[in-house]
Amino acid sequence: GKHRIVIPCLGHFKEEYEKVSKLYMNNKIRTTKYTLLNFLPRNLFEQFHRVANLYFLFLVVLNWVPLVEAFQKEITMLPLVGVLTIIAVKDGLEDYSRYKMDKQINNLLTKVYSR
Repeated sequence: GKHRIVIPCLGHFKEEYEKVSKLYMNNKIRTTKYTLLNFLPRNLFEQFHRVANLYFLFLVVLNWVPLVEAFQKEITMLPLVGVLTIIAVKDGLEDYSRYKMDKQINNLLTKVYSR
């Protein structure tokens, strides 16, 4: 079978530990869905998978056509923008709480037993 080299992260072994530890995956838990860079595009992508949001987007686009315009353009956009904003804030807060829990779990002290 395969054998794994275990090097202590102490004193004069520090350089060797850093070199060898790059070869292995870390074991940190990550349950968050978003990062700061992908929050807005990913959240909008997920929200427009809902039929209701697509319907309101269709009404907004349809209202920009001069022949079909029923209301002012801004008034038609208000429900869609309001719903998208509220859901984005809710998703952001939920993801931030998951991030804090992940950070807390990843920083727990562990006991290592050796012979």
